[in-house]
Amino acid sequence: MPRPLHRLAAIDFDAPSEVVARALIGVTVLVDGVGGRIVETEAYDRDDPASHTFGGPTLRNAAMFGPSGRVYVYRSYGIHWCLNFVCREAGHGAGVLIRALEPTAGLATMRRRRGLEDLRLLCAGPGRVGQALGIDAGFNGQALDAPPFVLIAAPGEQPPVQVEVGPRIGITKAAEVPWRFGEKGSRFLSKPFRTAGR
Repeated sequence: MPRPLHRLAAIDFDAPSEVVARALIGVTVLVDGVGGRIVETEAYDRDDPASHTFGGPTLRNAAMFGPSGRVYVYRSYGIHWCLNFVCREAGHGAGVLIRALEPTAGLATMRRRRGLEDLRLLCAGPGRVGQALGIDAGFNGQALDAPPFVLIAAPGEQPPVQVEVGPRIGITKAAEVPWRFGEKGSRFLSKPFRTAGR
């Protein structure tokens, strides 16, 4: 019997998406043993014009209206598969986009899938994350507390991860909402965070 989802890597997936998005920074995600530390996320909610759930349930976004602690996969620009974690209670329609990882496991597999050697660019962006982890439509709706997924909490003995917060990127609606989260100083982010005066 699977573990209760609220204990998964010490993340409460029933929490609001912006809380989950921040809490996921530093957590390791593996898919069939391939993956790394989450260093960048974005939160989305059903009341958010930028969210796929804003207009209500559809065949495409059905997984986001299902139970929390599951995967929502969509194809961006008809090319890239993007990995999202569903949160809030079933029927709410909220999720967290995994924007970037620091690759730590299965590097040879990721390099083969991505067709490049540069460690920094393997998972720096949601499309790159999807390709490196081998994500496709078949993962949509799968539970995060069962194979092929493994989530590992950030080690408690290390200093707490410092999290930067800023507006989301790559969207046109509600782009000013500060629901993008990233590990401060990480060289594996998809793009740097804006700082005051820049």
